[in-house]
This record gives sequence, structure tokens and C-alpha cells, in this order.
Amino acid sequence: MSLYQTFKSSRASGYSFYLVALVCLFPMISSPVALILGFILASLGLVPTQVNLAALTKKLLSYSIIGLGFGIHLDQAIEASQQGLGLVIGSIFCTLGIGYLLTKLLRIEHKTGHLIAAGTAICGGSAIAAVAPAINARDDQTSLALATVFVLNSVALFLFPALGHLMEMSQHAFGTWAAIAIHDTSSVVGAAGAYGDEALKTATTLKLARALWIIPVAFLSALLFKGDSKKIGIPFFIVFYCLAILFAHWVPDLQPLYDQIFMVSKRVLVVCLFLIGSGITVQKLRAAGFQPLLLGILLWLIIGVGSLAYIQLA
Repeated sequence: MSLYQTFKSSRASGYSFYLVALVCLFPMISSPVALILGFILASLGLVPTQVNLAALTKKLLSYSIIGLGFGIHLDQAIEASQQGLGLVIGSIFCTLGIGYLLTKLLRIEHKTGHLIAAGTAICGGSAIAAVAPAINARDDQTSLALATVFVLNSVALFLFPALGHLMEMSQHAFGTWAAIAIHDTSSVVGAAGAYGDEALKTATTLKLARALWIIPVAFLSALLFKGDSKKIGIPFFIVFYCLAILFAHWVPDLQPLYDQIFMVSKRVLVVCLFLIGSGITVQKLRAAGFQPLLLGILLWLIIGVGSLAYIQLA
């Protein structure tokens, strides 16, 4: 292929990528559809190589979550946090404990198993990214854990809303379940947003309360593995999310503006899922491997079924 043809092909893939990303801002594109569109473009080789998908997704996700804070009332956030706090803490430590036992049983590398358990217990890729340097995990161990969680997150985006409707769960109950049982924040808000605004508000509040446990779990992991606690990253967007809720509470006269910010933030989250789909490749799916994927599935089933039973019976 000549230099001109390469340039022309690159421009064509760029146009396709940005056009579909723009279309994802419109209401007719749901979160699962956005993920599929991203995967299709990635499979066809239409994702520009110069785009840093991971960095772009991280920034957009942070901004959109902060924007969601303007649409959440302070009393609702406090009530949701109080009601779900015990479930959040219990699920985190149960998942980590069961993950440790299953890692030994399945004979998976200890650090790889711990990263998968941490990602399942807290918030997927963000938790893995925070814990990995703290325990001095190798790149291949981190990649394997990320690939495992990544696959299950993609499945959750389709599976959870369907199950919620099948069981006729209330908005609040589904939002609580999504916040506890789905790994990444992006998939939590994507699944909850597809279920309804009330579910989205509950899920976002509880999910970020769960994400705060990244820091203590990372410190604990560093002590257990004799790693470096100075390498732990702090998710500052959670702080700004809380400030957005407080600002909207203290300045209620701007409510029409807050409603617009909330609506735009929901659409940006759909774009984030498109970007996540654009990063899915067959190679990444294969990289998950059987045993690590089995560990991820078992932990996911335990935390998903256990939290569902607690929510439905409570």
C-alpha cells in the first residue's frame, strides 16, 4: 500500500470513528448498542491508531460522572449511601476473601487472582489500576486481570437490565444491585441508565461510595504483598462528584441548568461505552484465558446472586 493510500485509509477510518461517536450522543443509541458499534469498528479496523482510547475514556468518564452529580439530590444521596453501606462493605470483603480461596483452588498466580478479586470487589479496571502498582504486579498479570474484568463488564451491560425487567425489580432495587454486582463504573451507569433515571441515580451514588474503598484496599494490598503504598492512585473525580451534589443543593435556583448537565452527562456516558467497545479485540478476549476467566465468573456469580438475594429479601 502506497503512502497516499495509507493516509487515505487512515482518514476514512477517522471519519467513521468520529461520526459514530457523534451519533452516540443522540437518544436513539443505547449503552449496549454503543458498545456493539465500537466493537464492530474495532473488528473492521476503523479505529484510528492515534487515538488513546484508554486515556480519552478515563477523562470523559470522570467528567460525565461529575456532571451526574448535579442531577442527584443530597438527601437522596445520603439515604442511598446509608441504606447500602453495609451491603457495600460486606460485599467487598467477602469478594476479596472468596477470591483468595478460589485463587488457591484454581492454582492461579496469587497477584493475578488478587487483582481480579479487587476488580470484582470494588470497581473493575480502576481498582486493578490502583492495586497493581501497589503490589508490584507485572504487566502481564495486570493485563490478564483487566481483560477478564473487561469481558464480564461487556456481558453485564446486556444481561443485567434484561434480568432486572424479567424479575420486575424496582428502580431503586436495580440501581443497588447494579452498583454492587457490576464491576466498572462505566458499565454500572450504562446498565442503570438503560433501566431508568432513578436506577441511575441510586447506582451512581452507591458505586462511587464503593469506589472510595480503592484507597484502603490498595494500602492493605501493599502491606500483604510487601509492595509500595506510595504508588497508589487516588480517584479525585469522586470528590468533585460530591462537590457537584453539594453545589446543586446550596444553589437550587439553577435547577434547569443542572437538568441539562445531567442529560448531557448521560449521553457522554454512552460515548464512553462506545470508546470501550472500540478497544475490544479478539486478541483481548482470548487473552483472558480459561482459569482467570473462570475465577472472574465464579466471583461475579457469587457477588451477583448473593447481593440480589439480600436486596430482594431485605
